[in-house]
Amino acid sequence: MAEVKDFSAYAGKINKTEGDKTSFTRETSYKEKIRSHKLAVFFRTVSVAAIVILLVAAIYISWRDKEYSEATLTQGAGITNGADAKVIGLGGYIVQYSKDGISCIDENGKVLWNQTYEMQNPIAHTCQNVIAVGDYNGHNIYVSSAGGAMGEIDTNLPIRDFCVSAQGVVAVVLDGTDVTWIYLYDSKGNAIANFKTTMKDSGYPISVSISPNGELVGVSYIYPEDGTVKTSVAFFNFGSVGQNSIDNYASGYDYPGVVVPYVQFMNSSSVFAVSDDRIMFYTGEEKPVSQSENFTGNEQVRSVYFNDYYVGLVFSNSTEEGNYRLQVYNTSGELSLTTYFDIDYSEIIFSNKQIIIYNEDECVIKDMNGHDKFSGVFEEPVRTLVPTNLRNKFVLVTADSVDTYTLK
Repeated sequence: MAEVKDFSAYAGKINKTEGDKTSFTRETSYKEKIRSHKLAVFFRTVSVAAIVILLVAAIYISWRDKEYSEATLTQGAGITNGADAKVIGLGGYIVQYSKDGISCIDENGKVLWNQTYEMQNPIAHTCQNVIAVGDYNGHNIYVSSAGGAMGEIDTNLPIRDFCVSAQGVVAVVLDGTDVTWIYLYDSKGNAIANFKTTMKDSGYPISVSISPNGELVGVSYIYPEDGTVKTSVAFFNFGSVGQNSIDNYASGYDYPGVVVPYVQFMNSSSVFAVSDDRIMFYTGEEKPVSQSENFTGNEQVRSVYFNDYYVGLVFSNSTEEGNYRLQVYNTSGELSLTTYFDIDYSEIIFSNKQIIIYNEDECVIKDMNGHDKFSGVFEEPVRTLVPTNLRNKFVLVTADSVDTYTLK
């Protein structure tokens, strides 16, 4: 039997040891509780976040895929537009132009500004909130924005084609005696740059487009070669990069035996061209390079529509799916959608992830998956339709009023 000489001291040690064990146990238990509580809070937070994300996604999908069965028309202010006046949308506003002048109207029918002029054959081109109206075969171009007149350009030579940037810079094809000129003007009419073309050296320019920032110009030239035709699509840089290049030439591509009657910038780094057998895409803010080609075969392209993100080609269609086929490409040249419709369209608009197809009597609205979201008829003949910031609200311009068209 063991002998304990100092029990009180031994007992003290035992008690201290037991106390330390109890303290350790309590401390460990407390830490476990804190850890468990934190884990519980974490999992609750994750669960709530997941539910919120799912709920938001469900609401978004419901909003995105919402179909409308009817529409209400709210008649607005009366307006006057002549039979020869053309009406177009401009950054949410409405622009009327004719041989006698141009005016800008807001969605409530209020005239914001107007400008008079005299033209024989007025043509309008837009870019974002800027519009240029020029007299084909004349020599005057008027540049305006939604805020008012920006300036007037006198080319001194007959105008054959032109385009405008978001800054109001205008690129113009001018018909000289022996050469064809391409001039760049600022909105005040000051010449910024020019270069000449001849049928012998480069061919005749049949299409011209300027980037929204006004630095790149794309030109499609056609010229005869070995008993057939050849088209060249060339890009010129008028920014700092192009100053070191001869005639500001940046890049170009040849297409033997092909006619390319249409070149168009979508944004400052994406541009496309349409030929008689394909659609070509180019990319680059300084020296555009070929990105992709999609062949369309022997089918004739009826119409071309675009915005900053999509290009739509319309073809006649002879199947049960519809009278017309719309092929939609993204900026990379990928075919995003093929859809069909029957109405004899006057315009197609890409807006708010929707495709609006309409004429003066009816409209069809599709989503970017090709699903029909709405189909309806107008009470009065519509001259133009202008989308708003709301996907279900549009401004309709008739012969005598500016109305609001709301889908429900």
